[in-house]
Amino acid sequence: MATLEELIAGKILNPKKITLSEGLSEFPSVLYDYVNTLEILDLSGNNLSELPEDLYRFTKLKIAFFSQNKFTIFPKQLAKCPSLTMIGFKSNQIVEIPEDALPLHIQWLTLTDNRIEKLPKSIGKCAYLQKCMLAGNRLQELPEELAQCKNLELLRISANQLTKIPTWLIQMPKLSWLAFSGNPATYIPKNEVQLPSIDWSRIQIKQQLGEGASGVISKATIDGENEVAIKIFKGEVTSDGYPQDELATCLSTGLHENIVPLQAIITNHPEGKQGIVMELIPSDFKNLGQPPSFETCTRDVFPITQKLTYAQGVEILHGVLQAVKQLHDRGIMHGDLYAHNTLYNDFGKAYFGDFGAATFYDKNSEEAPFLERLDVRAFGCLVQDVFLQIQNNYAGKKALKYIFQECMQDELMCRPTFEQVAYFFEGVVLDSHFE
Repeated sequence: MATLEELIAGKILNPKKITLSEGLSEFPSVLYDYVNTLEILDLSGNNLSELPEDLYRFTKLKIAFFSQNKFTIFPKQLAKCPSLTMIGFKSNQIVEIPEDALPLHIQWLTLTDNRIEKLPKSIGKCAYLQKCMLAGNRLQELPEELAQCKNLELLRISANQLTKIPTWLIQMPKLSWLAFSGNPATYIPKNEVQLPSIDWSRIQIKQQLGEGASGVISKATIDGENEVAIKIFKGEVTSDGYPQDELATCLSTGLHENIVPLQAIITNHPEGKQGIVMELIPSDFKNLGQPPSFETCTRDVFPITQKLTYAQGVEILHGVLQAVKQLHDRGIMHGDLYAHNTLYNDFGKAYFGDFGAATFYDKNSEEAPFLERLDVRAFGCLVQDVFLQIQNNYAGKKALKYIFQECMQDELMCRPTFEQVAYFFEGVVLDSHFE
């Protein structure tokens, strides 16, 4: 991270990325010294409320972050930046997005945790938009013009005030990762699942295992004996929605050999936070992928050195498929079906998790077949990712290619159901035993 003093002194030569968080209330004029090189600008964690009119001078600027500032109106100046493809305004106070304020070439837009009441109709002009984060706002409806964004793949509209999820939205050709829990339109099942409770005083934290948008996962013991994993939810709205909605879906997944078993609910946390106790996954399990990068936008990233055998790949996919099928049997759309939410070991045993974007839906509703096929497309992307990591050219790979091509069809109702995918996959599993 650079300092304003270093920039003014000219100590940083031709930077492509600049990060400044010093309580700034005005856009630093010294940044204009870098208009010909700057590609990533991060001014998060300041007190900015407006941007200069001549921001277009930053001709190479691709990524701009202004999270945790004091903007109340989305700056229309950004629309004139010729190379801007990624914008972040998380946790500001934005109420309004003026018409034509969004850059036409935007791919990734983050407006989580603001006060936005409606989207501009001009968003339909953003033909390259792939990823749109709108959780934690005050949206009551979505403009039909959004349907023109044919490349939209990931959408987060949880924790808003939507009274209806439009049919045209869930029929968009490439939409694969949708979260809409925490809205008046969200279906709430009648049956509540009960788990035993464990008082916080009985838990001893050993080490942190990981941290996501909604909470922190740690290794712990109960009464100094049984080793478990615990997740403490952060309590505020996240990029996926409300932590309490994640907790509700976690409780409803049911027992499954490819879903990490829940053991109890944590009570009496000293900060009043919610938490769960889970079975501790053995240390030989590792993440199948890493979250999308700036470059990949909606697709996971994989180490170049990571290779799978055909048998491993099929076993992993089969485990995830069976887990997701059970979710949909219970009226739960996962909404974040990714390799980075999948753990596996060398034998291909898989655990599938992270229910931060999961949403309940009524299986008897008209929308149910559409919602299932959104997760089906996401599963197709996962199959394609695994397909590309299988190191041998075993003939059975053709079957995997057929599966992801069928699952990723643009015409929603031409995609198979999870029941149909599972039926076809049985033959693939049998074939993998002869590798």
